[in-house]
Amino acid sequence: MGDSPVGLPPVNAGGLSQSLGSLVVAVDGTSGSGKSSTCRAVAERLGLRYLDTGAMYRAVSWWMLQHEVDIYDPAAVAAQAATPVLVSGTDPRNPTITLDGVDVSAEIRSDAVNGAVSPVSTVPAVRARLVDLQRAIIGAGGIVVEGRDIGSVVWPEAGLKVYLTADPTARARRRAAEAGTADVAATQESLLNRDRIDSLRAVAPLTMADGAVHIDSTDLTLDEVVDLVVGLATAPADVSP
Repeated sequence: MGDSPVGLPPVNAGGLSQSLGSLVVAVDGTSGSGKSSTCRAVAERLGLRYLDTGAMYRAVSWWMLQHEVDIYDPAAVAAQAATPVLVSGTDPRNPTITLDGVDVSAEIRSDAVNGAVSPVSTVPAVRARLVDLQRAIIGAGGIVVEGRDIGSVVWPEAGLKVYLTADPTARARRRAAEAGTADVAATQESLLNRDRIDSLRAVAPLTMADGAVHIDSTDLTLDEVVDLVVGLATAPADVSP
C-alpha cells in the first residue's frame, strides 16, 4: 500500500465537504492500476455519473484504424480529429461509447486499438477535441472521471483527486487476466511502454496532480480501494485526508 490515508471516517450523508450532486472525483493513474473498476464502483455507491476518458481516446483510435488513417502521421491524424461523432454514456452500470451512432464499447478493447491509442492520443488536435468534450460532460458535476490527466489538466478544480497506482507485476497480472492471456511478461512490457509514452508526451503528460491522494492498490482488494475513495469523497469538511 502507498501513502494513501488509513482510518478514514465512515461514510455518512451529512457534513460533506461539498454536495455530492456537484462533486467531481478525478481518478488518474497508470494502466492496469484498477481505475475503471474502482471508478464504476465508486460512482454506483455514491449515485454519481461515470466517465471513462480513456475509452474516448480508444474510440478515436479505433475510428482512425477503420478509416485507414496512418496513426504514426500526426498531421494525418490531426486532419481527421474532428470528424467522428463521439458520444460517451455516463451510466456506471452500463457505460457506452458510440461513434457515428454505433456502440463500439467492445471493439475499442482490441489488441489493434491497444497499439494505436498511444500514438493517436499524443496528437494535440485529438487531445484538444476530447478535452473539450470531457469538460462539457464534467461541467454538470456529480461525476467520477477516470483518465490520465483529469486532475492535472482536464478538471484541476475537482473536489477530490486520486492518483491510483500498483506495482508493474500486479498490474500485468490483472490486465492479462482481463484479456484471458497467460503472457504476463508481454503484458507488463506493453503497460510499461504505454506509461513511458504517456509520461513523456509534450501535451498533458501522465503525472500526479497537485493535491491528489496517492493510493497504491498493489496489496488492496477492489472493495478496499473503493472504500478508501468513497471515504475520501464523503469525509466531513473538517476532516483532512
